[in-house]
Amino acid sequence: MIKYSHKVQYYETDKMGVTHHSNYIRWMEEARVDLLDRIGLPFSEMEKQGIVSPVVSIEAKYKRPTTFEDVIEIETRVECYNGIRLVFAYAMRNAATGDIVVEARSTQCFLCGGKPIALNRTFPDIDGAFKSAIDKLK
Repeated sequence: MIKYSHKVQYYETDKMGVTHHSNYIRWMEEARVDLLDRIGLPFSEMEKQGIVSPVVSIEAKYKRPTTFEDVIEIETRVECYNGIRLVFAYAMRNAATGDIVVEARSTQCFLCGGKPIALNRTFPDIDGAFKSAIDKLK
């Protein structure tokens, strides 16, 4: 897993002073973009080749609340990659306490020209880079 840190901002909290649930989804995106940058597969490079990777599902289990100025460490890992879909798993922890605050998963597919593609067939070089980078994370 690769760790990414996020400090809860005041605007991310609700009237009760607790982080609004929608922000965890944003932090997942920050963490997965960071992971892909670190392993040398930035989304921006794929997009230059016409590939986009939309999220097709999200699931999150909220365990404990977070509040303004909490630092959240997000451990991100690739759970599954098969050339057609990419699944990330996230464990979000309060850095001060070590408590897990959210456990989550996101699933993405790949599109080119608005149509679903299999990277392993359409872009074998990118597929190979994904497989190589993911193997290094294990």
